[in-house]
Amino acid sequence: MQHIIIITGAGKGIGKAIALDFAKASQTYHDFEPLLILVSRTLSDLEAVAEECRACGAVADIILADIADTEQIDQLVSTTLERYGTIDCLVNNAGVGRFKPFTELTVDDYEYTMATNLKGTFFLTQKVFPVMEKKRSGHIFFITSIAAERAFKSSSLYSMSKFGQKGFIEAIRLYAKSCNVRITNVMPGAVYTPMWGEVSAEMKAVMMMPEDISTPLVHAYLLPQRTSVEELVIRPVCGDINE
Repeated sequence: MQHIIIITGAGKGIGKAIALDFAKASQTYHDFEPLLILVSRTLSDLEAVAEECRACGAVADIILADIADTEQIDQLVSTTLERYGTIDCLVNNAGVGRFKPFTELTVDDYEYTMATNLKGTFFLTQKVFPVMEKKRSGHIFFITSIAAERAFKSSSLYSMSKFGQKGFIEAIRLYAKSCNVRITNVMPGAVYTPMWGEVSAEMKAVMMMPEDISTPLVHAYLLPQRTSVEELVIRPVCGDINE
């Protein structure tokens, strides 16, 4: 059965790993045919990921979009529906952050963070949810963070946005339960992705890798429709890394 799956921030990091794990799952689950809609702001990244997904036997399409722009959100959803008629899964993975002391953060830092993490996530979900509600099936993932429950000193804006995402998730779950749509909040601890920039070899050694997050997410999606994994909390063995 074909599954239309939108993955935002699919060009690198956790989003790329999710795309590849969905693609590989088609080799194990022979009745699972993922059609991956890969979304990000960088075409070259998407082209590379799409090629890897196709090599695994999955169908991959590319839509260049910045979810901080609501017009681009509208275009993303309308293009997907025009091409494929429905949406079975949305992975809200795209996220940004600026990390520095609270007193040094600027209006630009605030607007940059909230435009993607809150506004973009909210309005993309708002556009996709009615499609799932109408057919009474679907699955929406949110890649939030441990920072959605625990603040870190250098992450005040990022934590604020992730706490906000978690509040939105709890609200939308009230709608989703009445129409058989599954909602999963994925809260990773420290994962080695480009968002961290340069890190020491010692720190990298204790961080998780993107596939540590993508594998359980794909497994949660492939559970029977009657079963919903509401939260996935995934931390390094050493616990949270204070940065």
